[in-house]
Amino acid sequence: MKKVFILIGNYGSGKTEIALNMAVMAAAEGKRTQVIDLDRINDYFRMSDHVKLLEENNVNLVSPTFVGAGITQTNMPAAVGSAFAQDWDLVIFDVGGDPAGALSLARYHMDFAALEPGQLEVYDIINVRRPMSETPEKILKLKADMEGFARQTVTGFINNSNLQSWASAADLRDGYPIVKAASDMSGIPVVHTTGRKEYLEEFLQDEGLDPDYIGIPIALETYMHRSWDDFGDGGIF
Repeated sequence: MKKVFILIGNYGSGKTEIALNMAVMAAAEGKRTQVIDLDRINDYFRMSDHVKLLEENNVNLVSPTFVGAGITQTNMPAAVGSAFAQDWDLVIFDVGGDPAGALSLARYHMDFAALEPGQLEVYDIINVRRPMSETPEKILKLKADMEGFARQTVTGFINNSNLQSWASAADLRDGYPIVKAASDMSGIPVVHTTGRKEYLEEFLQDEGLDPDYIGIPIALETYMHRSWDDFGDGGIF
């Protein structure tokens, strides 16, 4: 049965990194995999910068900035329709990092609604190091805003707390109680904890962690090479 994942979250949460990793891992298992890039707001972390990586791993990409594919803003809706019409094993939607970005999903509401029970998962990627995600209350406020715009309901949280090049196990440690509290307050399960292999393994050695608030750990390869030094007061937040 085709599985469809929608990844939403704040700017810098790591949606695109996780989408790339999920797609490459699935394709390596022989799954027919497609990624839909609906992040039209954030041109800094662009899925289309990794066309060669996805092609080499037999992942199909639909993106409005996919140079050479003939996909433009005007024919993007038809290209997205292939996610529902064609026989994929896994489709991943990478969605813009604010409530307005989630609007891009709304036009496909009926297509998502037509999926069979169990086919669709909507994951909120949480990085407590980013603005509007530092507390459980802020996480749930942003989640509710994005759900309203996207006309979708979050089914799982992913703890991806990090500081990009300066990431460490301490980021996941700090994120753990905040994501746990958001889960308890909302009833939404923590489905994954993600991070680079070395600091994810260090974090998982901590005593007293409840597996119910870790989910399935996923070690990430680093495909997105950017520096937070390039973000400033006049940046993309």
